Amino acid sequence: QVQLVESGGGLVQPGGSLRLSCAASGSIISAYTMGWYRQAPGNQRDVVASITTGGTTNYADSVKGRFTISMNNAKNTVLMQMNNLKPEDTAVYYCRALGPVGRFWGQGTQVTVSS
Repeated sequence: QVQLVESGGGLVQPGGSLRLSCAASGSIISAYTMGWYRQAPGNQRDVVASITTGGTTNYADSVKGRFTISMNNAKNTVLMQMNNLKPEDTAVYYCRALGPVGRFWGQGTQVTVSS
């Protein structure tokens, strides 16, 4: 079992930055593929970025060059730095852990990009 708690969301103006954090407990995240997903009202939940146990990262085309996912093993935390935010980035952002015993989700954190 993995418990995930996201933080770092908020209201930011277009062009601004936020850093999301996903703190894990119950297991070591380096044993999991970790990902950030987002879901806007009326839309499905889509993957934004992921990082494998080997450190390979992948990004949705819409965020390439603006978002960076990283893993802090010492703090058992996954981060996502989001720069040059756009109104279309507005959504609830969820952290997910995928491993041999299943997949686990956090409760989500709201990101709103608006002037």
